[in-house]
Amino acid sequence: MQLLLTRHLWGVSESWEQAFPRIRAAGYGAIEAPVPAPADQARFRSLLAQYDFAYIAMIFTSGNTVADHFGTFRAQIDESRALQPILINSHSGRDAWDEDQSRDFFSQAMGLESSLEIPVAHETHRGRIFFNPWITQRLLWQFEQLHLCCDLSHWVCVCERLLDAELEIIRECAQRCTHLHTRVGYEQGPQVPDPRAPEYARHLEAHERWWQMIWEAQVARGQKISTLTPEYGPPDYLHTLPHSSVPVANLWDICNWQAQREAASFAIKYG
Repeated sequence: MQLLLTRHLWGVSESWEQAFPRIRAAGYGAIEAPVPAPADQARFRSLLAQYDFAYIAMIFTSGNTVADHFGTFRAQIDESRALQPILINSHSGRDAWDEDQSRDFFSQAMGLESSLEIPVAHETHRGRIFFNPWITQRLLWQFEQLHLCCDLSHWVCVCERLLDAELEIIRECAQRCTHLHTRVGYEQGPQVPDPRAPEYARHLEAHERWWQMIWEAQVARGQKISTLTPEYGPPDYLHTLPHSSVPVANLWDICNWQAQREAASFAIKYG
């Protein structure tokens, strides 16, 4: 299995023309981002080709009803296909839905996905259907073709603890995880101020244990490429000093550090 480091554009203030060569020089081979506005798509596609980047499309369902969310899911998938993504990562549904509504959404989503040539992953994310481990596990039991983007930092925040008691659920999720977001969360938030800081060493170590479980499951089922995005975000995800709004760490440095650390760990085990 090969590791494909992927860089998100969340918090990137430079133009694509400035950012893409910088991202390529840092060792990334793909871009993960929402589908650009129609007027920008040709330029985006051209830059992907110029720097030999694969593309992971991010989509975000919206509305109040299941029909609303499935309609936006289908429309955004259709729009993303023009950019030939290797994967679609979906923020799906609402945490406020009851389980019947969530089942209704995924029944429709699985029907659509079965006709696609592009794999779709549904992200474990606050505010969405998969906002906690237990609803995720139950829906995985019911939909055998459902796949995940695992961002377990959200669950640490929602559960207000490291997920030691939920390891069996993480193992089940690993069996369905096709894309990984390697951001470290802590009990009071989805992003530690700086993953390099010694006071967050136990949080980093816990997340890395879970990411290793995901890699092991991917290798066991014969996945050829594992995609990894170090999805640290800008303020207000990134902590700032009171009164000044000065970030406590450099976002580029954090993302690159996490990406290179995990690439080195991956190479030791699977290289």
